[in-house]
Amino acid sequence: MTARLFHAAFLFLILAAWPATAQQAEVIATQKIWDKSNHQGYTDLVRFQNLFYCCFREAESPTKGPGTIRMMLSASGDTWVEHVTLNESGVDLRDPKLIVTPDGKRLYLLCAGIAADGGRQSRYCTSLDGKVWTPFQKLLAKGDTLWRVTINPADNRFFGVSYNIHPNSGGPAPEKEYSLKGYASTDGSVWQLASLLNVPGQPTETTVRFLKDGTAMALVNREGGNRLGALGTAKAPFREWTWMPLKQPIGGPNFIELPDGRLIAGSRGFGVTPGPHMVLYRMSSAGLDPLVELPSSGDCSHPGLSWHDGMLHVIYYSSHEDGKAAIYHAKVRVN
Repeated sequence: MTARLFHAAFLFLILAAWPATAQQAEVIATQKIWDKSNHQGYTDLVRFQNLFYCCFREAESPTKGPGTIRMMLSASGDTWVEHVTLNESGVDLRDPKLIVTPDGKRLYLLCAGIAADGGRQSRYCTSLDGKVWTPFQKLLAKGDTLWRVTINPADNRFFGVSYNIHPNSGGPAPEKEYSLKGYASTDGSVWQLASLLNVPGQPTETTVRFLKDGTAMALVNREGGNRLGALGTAKAPFREWTWMPLKQPIGGPNFIELPDGRLIAGSRGFGVTPGPHMVLYRMSSAGLDPLVELPSSGDCSHPGLSWHDGMLHVIYYSSHEDGKAAIYHAKVRVN
């Protein structure tokens, strides 16, 4: 999709009438679960072997490393305990993401790695018990950030979208346009190019999910142009994507399909109160409609989402209490 068509589509959307949000969400409980480092953020959440696994980055600041990955565990989300930390000497490990492998027997952890010279490349490691992890291995090429991966239940293959901020020059300075590419893998170690995602406006963080009807949907953060997010859809074999602009910018986007087929997204957004907040949205092929703001402000977002026992569990980070970014857990009832 060209930039001209992208902006034309946006103008059409803002002139169109958007349906009122009938679906409601209620925040049942929130709690701070970690704040012991100078900065902690960029979270994720999965359910593995009857436990919640929460992961996030710890460092001196949100932008400077080295960054360490910490994991915490909880059975119900009410009480959280420290579990393990992962690091790589001299490397800033960022944006950790967790998935359970198709056989249900392993955890797969993906993250970005930024070296002291500014060079970046994705890494992964795996664990059978969440405690002992394999050494980090590099993925794709230098400059690529495979931001999140998911499993396609139709063939049990891994799928993820990688962005590169200097695809032509190789760095170190960001270019006017970034690349966005889809990759697939049978085991999470060897990846093959699956598609080119032609989204203008410096696209970066991207979450893809495969819905029950076989459709792939993608939420993309854009750091250039009008900075509004993009929503994409594709059918198998997921080489051709259709894109539309969102009404809002999104930072650290994630979304989940509930058992009844409804879609809930979460990202840094702008809701009822002024300034950035951690916002949950009702999501459809027409876009995002705000549902509820979680207690948050300032430096916040990057939610991990998990549905368990009829409740949406959200892990996120925020700096709303004392200006220091901390990790929070929320239970949300979606009516």
